[in-house]
Amino acid sequence: MTIAAILRVKGDEVVHVSPQASLRELIDILTEKRIGAVPVIDGDSVVGIMSERDVMQALKRLGPAALDRPVRETMTAPPITVDPDTSLLAGLSLMTRRRIRHLPVMQDGRMVGFVSIGDLVKARIDRIESEAEAMRAYIAT
Repeated sequence: MTIAAILRVKGDEVVHVSPQASLRELIDILTEKRIGAVPVIDGDSVVGIMSERDVMQALKRLGPAALDRPVRETMTAPPITVDPDTSLLAGLSLMTRRRIRHLPVMQDGRMVGFVSIGDLVKARIDRIESEAEAMRAYIAT
């Protein structure tokens, strides 16, 4: 299974922010959408990722003043990315090795999706369950 297969199931809507957005605006988006991270997009380029972890680090470092600072000052950059042909297991391995939870999916220099470790784990579990059911059906016949 590839990242492209996960995107087909997940859909192509990607919530994102600009580098000029304030941390306060970002927090509003994360809480409203109930998500943990967004890509930071400048024009057509993914220039970083902003996560809950980045918010916490900015607040610890700058205190409440961080809320009015632009995302570009606290985002994780450059982003680690994958392409749609990356296998699910390779994506999980990359996330584990780099200790990250979100990956922009890039094709021909454009972002075509955004996946979380939860998306990949869910796809893996679904596949294992499907294979187990097929095995049970085979044994039963």
